[in-house]
Amino acid sequence: MKLIVGLGNPGILYANSRHNIGAMAVNALAKETNAPLRRERTIPARTAKAFFEKEAVTLAVPLTYMNLSGAAVAPLLRHTRTAVQDLIVVYDDLDLDMGVLRLRPAGSAGGHNGMKSIIAALGTDDFCRLRIGIGRPARRDADVARYVLSSFGRRERKALDEAIENACNCLQSWAVEGTTRCMNIYNR
Repeated sequence: MKLIVGLGNPGILYANSRHNIGAMAVNALAKETNAPLRRERTIPARTAKAFFEKEAVTLAVPLTYMNLSGAAVAPLLRHTRTAVQDLIVVYDDLDLDMGVLRLRPAGSAGGHNGMKSIIAALGTDDFCRLRIGIGRPARRDADVARYVLSSFGRRERKALDEAIENACNCLQSWAVEGTTRCMNIYNR
């Protein structure tokens, strides 16, 4: 069993924010595979079961705020009986240009508070992650927190749609073919 987790903040206020691009990708994947996400009873997350070829996958979007993502991911791993090596977390990255994907088999949080929470809750950073670039604000003195919580502009819509589509393809490929093969294809 594989576990794909898309990070974001809950609620309509944040639904289209840059910080929610990970959740957007998993929501799109759930829709594309006709696997509706439903609220878990005992875990603060929405989940769905899907199959990519013959590989069983749980799709999940935490209902915690970004900085508390570990409170959903750790119980999801236990509940689904998924090994940490079969987990992939999808999230936004300021240091990548808009729409650029970076798949890594492990690594640090890189300053991302959602990842810090997950690493602390799991006690390891030895799990896969797919970062989706959201770019940095145009002005160097701009408030980064405000920027990541802002919505994508109309001019960014095409790049956003392409990034989500590429992320969906990458995640399906990861579940079936593994990290190394996907890195060779999607880390361009």
